[in-house]
Amino acid sequence: MSDSRTSQFIERIPVGPLALMPLKSIEPLGKKVNEYLVSWRTKRESEHKETIAFSGYQKSDFIVPTRISRFGTGEAKGEILETVRGVDIYFMVDVMNYSMTYSIFGNINHMSPDDHYADLKRLIAATTGKAKRINVIMPFMYESRQHKRSGRESLDCAIMLQELHEMGVENFLTFDAHDPRVMNAIPRDSFDNVSCTYQFVKALLLNVRDLDIDKDHMMIISPDEGGMNRAIYFANVLGIDMGMFYKRRDYTQVVNGRNPIVAHEFLGSDVEGKDVIIIDDMISSGESLIDTAKALKDRKAKRVYACCTFGLFTNGLNKFDEAYAAGILSGVLTTNLIYQPEELLKREWYINVDMSKYIALLIDNMNHDISISSILDPVGRINARVAEYKKHRATETEQFTIELDDM
Repeated sequence: MSDSRTSQFIERIPVGPLALMPLKSIEPLGKKVNEYLVSWRTKRESEHKETIAFSGYQKSDFIVPTRISRFGTGEAKGEILETVRGVDIYFMVDVMNYSMTYSIFGNINHMSPDDHYADLKRLIAATTGKAKRINVIMPFMYESRQHKRSGRESLDCAIMLQELHEMGVENFLTFDAHDPRVMNAIPRDSFDNVSCTYQFVKALLLNVRDLDIDKDHMMIISPDEGGMNRAIYFANVLGIDMGMFYKRRDYTQVVNGRNPIVAHEFLGSDVEGKDVIIIDDMISSGESLIDTAKALKDRKAKRVYACCTFGLFTNGLNKFDEAYAAGILSGVLTTNLIYQPEELLKREWYINVDMSKYIALLIDNMNHDISISSILDPVGRINARVAEYKKHRATETEQFTIELDDM
């Protein structure tokens, strides 16, 4: 970590001793975040670190042990196994971890988003008002796709935010919210919607060695009108063109709770001979993404990559295997913000985007009450990495790498 950033940290007194509480659903990511924080704070030197204000600042482990105990009926209770009086707590939860199970009346039940959210509330309640501040990091926002009302429907995401507010949560941090306007449900609370743009660019540059990043050779694609802003930002930062598809749906039918897509219509300049990058917030079943990739290949795109923050893959991986084998998709990038099955990580077409260092930096800043605006704005870092990549491409020098101190 740079000297300027270190001096910034040691000049600001922490809100309270740092405590991480990753629920079991997000344990691997929580441990990685913890390792970064332990390393940074061990190396950070200050004449103030022995004072009361910096008590507990350097530790071998910031994770506070917790436990969720269940009865045979499926009911549960949350327990915090050491004191949290006066600490600055950061809860982390993955509401999409379907791999976890529990027993209910002798039957094995996979945990749903509702179960994970209930466990989060149990542990927040277990703090019993003793913590100095409570923060929640929920990468995939609970019920984020039920963010607006059409007829007599519940507004689950807004209700969740209001519930957490009532429980004393002061800061809520999520990634690529399906519709960030849901923050209007808690207008007086801190709500940060974090983008993964820089991490996607970095992962692409490290894993694809022959990209020509200019308007003549590359293009950003939004798979639907809802992702336009995300794609426009990505394209503007890289200085290339963008296009979009819009979905023609059959509104006379409802299949699996949705109106089926009849066709994908394209708006944008010619993609022939270009590498194209599809940008979206999530892959659900993947059918829409693969249809988009097929349409781009029909228009003679060179290679198609997909960058999606959350890889749900609700219908499995076989269709992606087939698309890769057929040359329709050249690669898929998703983050480790949600559960990733081992079979996904082994796929040749898959590129994992690690977000642990970025989260650790956000927590470090927030614990010191330092603005995170500069961290959330990745333009300068993206420009620097792209310039380095182009230099290596032009000179055909040794393998391109990213500095270890980089996010």
